[in-house]
Amino acid sequence: MPPHTHPPGGIGLPSPSSTTHHLARPVFLCVLCLVATLLPAASACPPPCLCDSDSLVVDCGGRGLSSLPPLHLLPPWSRSLLLTNNKFASLGASAFANLSSLEELDLSNNYLDNLPAGLFRDMSNLTRLTLHNNSLTVMDRDLFQGLGGLQSLDLSLNGLSSVPLGLLDELQSLRWLSLAGNRLHGLERAAFEPLANLRHLELGHNPWECDCNLRDFKHWMEWLLYRGGKVDAVECTLPKDLRGRDIRGVPVEMFNYCLQLEDENGGGGEGSRSGQGGVPPCSRNALNPSGATPISDNSNTGHDSSSNMGGGGGGGGGGGGEATPDCVRARYRPVSVRRAIGTVVIAGVVCGIVCIMMVAAACYGCIYASLMAKYQRELKKRQPLMGDGDGDADGEDREEKQISSVA
Repeated sequence: MPPHTHPPGGIGLPSPSSTTHHLARPVFLCVLCLVATLLPAASACPPPCLCDSDSLVVDCGGRGLSSLPPLHLLPPWSRSLLLTNNKFASLGASAFANLSSLEELDLSNNYLDNLPAGLFRDMSNLTRLTLHNNSLTVMDRDLFQGLGGLQSLDLSLNGLSSVPLGLLDELQSLRWLSLAGNRLHGLERAAFEPLANLRHLELGHNPWECDCNLRDFKHWMEWLLYRGGKVDAVECTLPKDLRGRDIRGVPVEMFNYCLQLEDENGGGGEGSRSGQGGVPPCSRNALNPSGATPISDNSNTGHDSSSNMGGGGGGGGGGGGEATPDCVRARYRPVSVRRAIGTVVIAGVVCGIVCIMMVAAACYGCIYASLMAKYQRELKKRQPLMGDGDGDADGEDREEKQISSVA
């Protein structure tokens, strides 16, 4: 029987290869855990969204969501977040916190009816914001706080009836704005004056009332067009004689509302019929008491209120009470410039015809007088120095016939 032999390395000791194998296994597990930990951070995507690293777009649209997905899982390379065609009705004040890397946010085709102030405060790099086709009826003036770099804003197809003062103050880089398809009757010029870089403005499909409340904004639109900007058609719905006309082509004098107020109240109490807040609509662009220059646009509200208090109270008290009526009377214009021009043209034509008739009558009288004088001279030359009575009678008959023939 052969002697019992033991493997190298001694009795009961593992081989070197077995030791290496047992040591490599935990190291491999550690590396695998580390990779598994880092991999989700590099390729995380909030469910049920689709993340495209090539286009840098995170698409969460059309998923039937009623609440936001976990946006803290957005990949760090994300630049566009699409939340369209969902069922969002409201959003929390910190819904978009710590998303400064996003440049585009699309919330169109949802049911949003109210957005909290400062909702987009942390999205400092946002350049495009779309809120198209929601149920927005009012907006907080601090809604767009922190969006100094925003260049495109779409608020079309909502239920907005006004644009509050201060809402657009921080959007000085804005170049494209759409307010089409809302319920806007009028707009304040002061709300849009901070938009120094605006180039495209959409205002169509709103029930515009082309009265004095819209006159200052019309002047601002003309200034925007003068700078090379573009504004789509702004068709009037009221008053009836301007219905369907583009306000850009309507002269200021055709804003009948001011003239109706003046006719009804005599310029003394139009404050009771003011368009907004008891302010006389016609006094926005009124001249100052010296009559030299128009009132500054930035002081419209304060001046209108003071002039309303002065003019609407007594209608003839002191100097302050007469400022507004005097200004309104100084800016009196015909109800329709077209009718006024037609009247002037007709009056000119009639006056011209009368003048031509008078000139023709004068010429006819002069010619007739000269012919009669010539005839009398010739008649005296041909008349005989002496003649009987019959001859004289025949001569008189011939003279009368010649006179009648000349006439």
